[in-house]
Amino acid sequence: MLQYRTFPVTSFQQNCSLVWCDKTKQAVFIDPGGNVDELQNMLERYSLKLVAIWLTHGHLDHIGGAARLREKYTVDIVGPHIDDTFLFEAIALQCEMFGFELIPSFLPDHWLNDGDILTLGEEQFIVLTTPGHTPGHVVIQHVAKKLLWVGDVVFNGSIGRTDFPRGNYQQLIDSIHKKLLTLDDDYRFIPGHGPESMIGEERLHNPFLK
Repeated sequence: MLQYRTFPVTSFQQNCSLVWCDKTKQAVFIDPGGNVDELQNMLERYSLKLVAIWLTHGHLDHIGGAARLREKYTVDIVGPHIDDTFLFEAIALQCEMFGFELIPSFLPDHWLNDGDILTLGEEQFIVLTTPGHTPGHVVIQHVAKKLLWVGDVVFNGSIGRTDFPRGNYQQLIDSIHKKLLTLDDDYRFIPGHGPESMIGEERLHNPFLK
């Protein structure tokens, strides 16, 4: 059975998720933006083995702890889509811009494409490319449990910003309507910031999707 715990990291209160297969105890972090010592403690608390790091996009508050975790646990960083390369190459600039401690630039070990399958123990996930907030943004879908990790595409009552470099408002709206609002109302999603919500709830009440 799939299990997960989500907790805010960094001064941006970015939602990092520890996700694991209960049967195998294999785990991934989705968007480990920082607070690496805390993340390590979470692995130990649940007696889990980290096997990969999955990233939804290349903004610093989502990727800031990934390289340290990769080095410590000898695991691969997977995602986002290659179109976010420019953000990884500009990590030092992002650190300066947002007042973060300097992090050396790095690249993921594997980029993701639409329809890719990610495996975690006995669980499988589908990758949805969702450009707009960033050009290489992806969403991670677990069909069996009707769960989505949506990064900064959509939030409880709001949508992602598009005023960052290479953001595109129309692409973002298209991604939401074509990739997320086509799903069942009872899909739950974990956003990059703030509380969880449901696709049906946002379809009815999100003022940005009217």
